[in-house]
Amino acid sequence: MEVVKGSCSWAFVVLLGLMVVAVCQLRMVHGADLSPSQCKEERQLGINACKAVVFGQPASPACCQRIRVSHFECACPVFDAKLAALIDVKKATKLLTDCGRKVPRHFKCGSLYFP
Repeated sequence: MEVVKGSCSWAFVVLLGLMVVAVCQLRMVHGADLSPSQCKEERQLGINACKAVVFGQPASPACCQRIRVSHFECACPVFDAKLAALIDVKKATKLLTDCGRKVPRHFKCGSLYFP
């Protein structure tokens, strides 16, 4: 697969955004005090599992599993206004729905808002 120069960083931002949105919707583990390195590892696992989503493919079973087991506490804090501006909420919602997750109305994850 050939990637046009410059599109790789855009694709990475979109993928990261999709993963952040997906992870933000996930379960909250009360008392889970994850370290920054644990959160970084969790985000990287999600990015690796869901790379194909950037290229228009549906989420794989491994991607959906990663979405279901990740902690929103690791993702939402990195979702600033610049990243939120690059994310299509409808596509992010579809990713969650395709993986069996429901997006709550008026959900806010970092700077991203789901109406």
